[in-house]
Amino acid sequence: MSFVLGPEVQLDRPAYVDPTARLFGRVSAGEGSSFWPYSVIRAEGAAVRLGRCCNVQDGAIIHVGGGRGTTIGDYCSIAHRAVVHGAEVGDDCLIGIGAVVMDGAKVGRRCVIGAMALVPPGMEVPEGSVVMGVPGKVVATRDNFLATRRNALIYHRNALSYAEGRHDAWRAEGFADWRDDIVRRIKSGEEVGIEPVTSYRRYGSERGRD
Repeated sequence: MSFVLGPEVQLDRPAYVDPTARLFGRVSAGEGSSFWPYSVIRAEGAAVRLGRCCNVQDGAIIHVGGGRGTTIGDYCSIAHRAVVHGAEVGDDCLIGIGAVVMDGAKVGRRCVIGAMALVPPGMEVPEGSVVMGVPGKVVATRDNFLATRRNALIYHRNALSYAEGRHDAWRAEGFADWRDDIVRRIKSGEEVGIEPVTSYRRYGSERGRD
């Protein structure tokens, strides 16, 4: 697989990097992150740092802004066409489809930014918030960990499949059992994270990756 990365980009064992993804400048990402078709990350001035097991989905853009870098925590999902620009996003967040997080904004851990919402410059979003609207407003406060961690782990499994040239992860044998087990364990209080690839064999995958 060939893809375009700038010389300063540092990725720790990515789960998948699509050939159309474009990453340039001081960009780093933790273990198991994935970069989907036509996603773009640029860090010409300050740095862009992503944590472990993040997914930057199709057409999403992450950029620095106003002299600020961009920091995204572990197990975050940056959904299709979302933009994060010179902002901070805590662990276990989901930035919804088409949402925009602007310069100097700080999104606390375990937040959900709804589809098409705008987090304006400098807004501070408390932990466990749900933000919707333009401009964005906190419409609910709750523990979003189940939803956000589940989504990140599902995308990680999908990414491992794509890396093997397989595009059937979510309908493959064993996937539903694996997903249900993840949900059960999170509900029981376990902070389920990335597991060894061989663990997938418990759920019916012959090669260890669905």
